[in-house]
Amino acid sequence: MKKFSWLFFTAPLLFACSEQAHEPKEAEASSQHQTVDDTAMQAGTDYHSFSNPDEVTVTHLDLDLTADFDQHVLSGTATLTYKKQQAQADSLVLDTRALSVSRVTANGQAVDYQMGKTDPDLGTPLTISLPAQGDTVTIHYATSPDASGVQWLTPAQTAGKQYPFLFTQAQAVHARSFIPLQDSPQVRVTYEATIHTPADLLAVMSAANDPQTERDGEYEFSMPQAIPSYLIALAIGDLEFKPMGDRTGVYAEPELLNSAAAEFEDTEDMLELTEKTYGPYRWDRYDLLILPPSFPFGGMENPRLSFITPTVIAGDKSLVSLIAHELAHSWSGNTVTNATWRDLWLNEGFTTYLTYRIMEMLYGEDRFNMEAVLGYQSLQSDVATLPEQDQILAIDLRGRNPDDVFSDIPYEKGALFLREIEHKIGRENFDQFLMNYFDHFAFQSITTDDFLAYLDDTLLKDYPELLDRERINQWIFEPGIPDGAPVPTSDAFSKINKARNQWLAGKQQASDIDTSKWTTHEWLFFLNNMPETLSAQRLDELDAAFNLTASQNNEIAHSWLLIAVKNQYKPAYDRLYDYLTHIGRNKLVKPLYRELVKTDEGKAFARKAFAEARPGYHPLTIRANEGYMQ
Repeated sequence: MKKFSWLFFTAPLLFACSEQAHEPKEAEASSQHQTVDDTAMQAGTDYHSFSNPDEVTVTHLDLDLTADFDQHVLSGTATLTYKKQQAQADSLVLDTRALSVSRVTANGQAVDYQMGKTDPDLGTPLTISLPAQGDTVTIHYATSPDASGVQWLTPAQTAGKQYPFLFTQAQAVHARSFIPLQDSPQVRVTYEATIHTPADLLAVMSAANDPQTERDGEYEFSMPQAIPSYLIALAIGDLEFKPMGDRTGVYAEPELLNSAAAEFEDTEDMLELTEKTYGPYRWDRYDLLILPPSFPFGGMENPRLSFITPTVIAGDKSLVSLIAHELAHSWSGNTVTNATWRDLWLNEGFTTYLTYRIMEMLYGEDRFNMEAVLGYQSLQSDVATLPEQDQILAIDLRGRNPDDVFSDIPYEKGALFLREIEHKIGRENFDQFLMNYFDHFAFQSITTDDFLAYLDDTLLKDYPELLDRERINQWIFEPGIPDGAPVPTSDAFSKINKARNQWLAGKQQASDIDTSKWTTHEWLFFLNNMPETLSAQRLDELDAAFNLTASQNNEIAHSWLLIAVKNQYKPAYDRLYDYLTHIGRNKLVKPLYRELVKTDEGKAFARKAFAEARPGYHPLTIRANEGYMQ
């Protein structure tokens, strides 16, 4: 996903998830954290689901939903096909959050069901009594207007300003807010759906989408590959499609369509290069959906149709590593999936590693080095600020909101761990290992322990003189960055350091720095490594030389505005207010709010901006930032 990073040193990998993603990626300790005996934790047990797949497993989902844009409600039915793992099992337990269930049927007859006790992070269990015969149940239900995984936008909050928009965001445990299901990544389902919408809108899903479909208010979808619940996704809006290659294309509002297609035109090349190195793409098509700016993450790897923030449309392809990241999830994450949120690093560490490799294959070693350095700095910042228990790849999340897993630890530390293995055994050998790994575990959800067992049977046997289990365990189960870990470097950044230091020392004017050929990555390195304190005169000089306050590159603007807030540089505050009220991406807004509220004047500014922006923010963005407004 989406990289979910709320930290100052920000790599241009702009993913989520998990930006992710990812970014999320925003990794502060949850107020819900509880101390739990470590010895009680069992690998493979999903502590964030009420469901009982060990007794009864859902294998297929049929949805029939109607989108009511006036009431902000999805309503209809979810028919679940299940398989009993234990012959004597007589009930199916599902995850829900704020769903209104009106009845449950099986074989055309009503069956008993019970809603359990509500947990603030996990929602409410729904227990259904199973009939003696049959293998399906149908839940009749409606979502809440405040569903945590659904955002309803008014026309004014879209690019076109004429039609409303809806999109879902299910990771980590928000699918249960719009579908009653076994909301655990270890449960994989195929699905079919019929979605009813206003006739002038188009619905798309993380499934087979027909670019030529007629707009008639009823759309049918099929996902033949089994996927975890967090990858079920829906969007409805004034969308059009433009192909970018034989297997790739982009959906967007008409106002964004051409610029998005031009920005991401290398997607087909990314797909082909990744296939050559890591094996076949198993999902038929790979399309992109460009969402309104309120989307809380950089991107979300929904299979066949990645959801993408418009904030990465920079006009120069400088931020397209986000696309490489979401595409890479088609191998690591969507095909081979973490079984629990403790194991997120198996999704995001592998995907971040692949992202760097894809960018190197497509754009060259210099681009790879710059992005790797920025990623490493972001990781160092997380390690410096997170508690030790949150610096562990196989993190203990019991008693916490699963969204707390999202930081640079599963992403950048996971990728650095894999890079060390690559350096020790050689790139060609490691590429072959990854191809075999993706094939061996295809369409399975696995744990950290499964990965280690596979490593024991493969690389540790093949390279006993180069790899050892003690070092691997240090990476996975201990905090921090192990001594001797690979440290990326960039010749381009060495030149940036020299220019910055000469300016700081008064040896040259800002206007004398030749930035004509700087990439976004060089700008980020230049700004992100400025001293914490700069005078208004120095900031005036930078702004006059480079027009930073007016930058339309959202990443560069973010870094500059954060400097402005730290130094209370008021000439940038009009732009800051506009930025906070027009972008809902956590990675970009949270660090600004967090810094603003450190002063009384800044908190008043933040409260005003947040109050205006809140109606357009996603529920996850609201949750991430509302605590600062107290």
